[in-house]
Amino acid sequence: MSKPDVSFYNLAWRWHFYAGLFVAPFMILLSLTGIIYLFKPQLDNLMYHDLLSVAPAEHRLTADELQQRVKSAYPQAAIGKYFPPLNAEGSAQFVISEQGREVNVFIDPYRGEVLGTQDAKKNLQAIARALHGELMIGTLGDRLVELAAGWGIVLVVSGLYLWWPRGRSAAGVFWPRLTAKGRVLWRDLHAVTGFWGAFLLLFMLLSGMTWTGLWGKQYAAVWNTFPEAMWTDVPKSDKQAGELNNASVQTVPWAMENTPMPVSTGEHAEHMDHMHMSSAPAAPTVSLQRVVDIARAREIVPGYSITQPKTADGVFTVSVFADDPRDDATLHIDQYTGKVLADVRYVDYSAVSKATELGVMLHEGKFFGWINQLLILLVCLMVLLSSVSGLVIWWKRRPRSGLGVP
Repeated sequence: MSKPDVSFYNLAWRWHFYAGLFVAPFMILLSLTGIIYLFKPQLDNLMYHDLLSVAPAEHRLTADELQQRVKSAYPQAAIGKYFPPLNAEGSAQFVISEQGREVNVFIDPYRGEVLGTQDAKKNLQAIARALHGELMIGTLGDRLVELAAGWGIVLVVSGLYLWWPRGRSAAGVFWPRLTAKGRVLWRDLHAVTGFWGAFLLLFMLLSGMTWTGLWGKQYAAVWNTFPEAMWTDVPKSDKQAGELNNASVQTVPWAMENTPMPVSTGEHAEHMDHMHMSSAPAAPTVSLQRVVDIARAREIVPGYSITQPKTADGVFTVSVFADDPRDDATLHIDQYTGKVLADVRYVDYSAVSKATELGVMLHEGKFFGWINQLLILLVCLMVLLSSVSGLVIWWKRRPRSGLGVP
């Protein structure tokens, strides 16, 4: 009767071994890059304080005036996005395309002075996010991260089975025997840390996989839906809002990624119909300041971005990926008439989409301030300790030749 148990135990150990060797390097990388992105607010303020902060004055320039200052400073650049100041002490930001690269331009909203620039894809946070999501190698990296996350689940489940006390004393099971030495100490650190962090790691893996290209895309196709009636009277393109997101920057919330992008249908757009308006450059008659006024009137919380139309049938997209997902908002505005074609909020999300958005914010440490940050930091440190200790155990027990498969 005992042979099946022993056989299954050995099988679980073998799966845990293979999964661990594959997953551990990814878990170490994801933990380190995750810690960097986790403390983005603090690191940005420390590293880029001169770009982000200004001395308040009595009069603030309009968004149109600020945009004109940027155009004057970078006449050959195309402006793609605008971030209004977060508060009275914050700078405004434009994202421009210049000579094949995206650049963040920071400008004093009171004096109109360009404070400086930053490569949109080569700053610390953008690199950390790109490594975290796709290893900075595109689709292949996304698939590898997704594969590692899937095997990470196998690792956690098999690890819990191997950890199960089976009559052993609490020492080495619920707390490490710190007086032990060598492989025993490393085994305790690995097993105990793995146990206490198992369910938190499962949450991190599952919430992170909602962004992946295969499983995440299928998950979104099933659960990330809106009533069809929401888009019945809206002229739509064949593009989706998710195209506004990329590996380095999150523009629209996860719940909005599969929604169709509306098109502008003002008189100018109708005139352009015979001239392939989907490829013709944008020529909005609605000012940037008017879009800002619409966002304020609709009580969009600070931190939103305004993505400008690129083509003659494109739209202005006002979107905030808020720390509290209940403040999420996405507006699509006709570039010729200023009509709000779509206004989607958290209350419009499905129950699963609401839960997913909440999970994402918890995953990123944003939902309940510094306490959330410290909790996720603890998870990252536990993952690092468990991964490193697991590799040390293997290294100490491996034979001189071969992997030392159990």
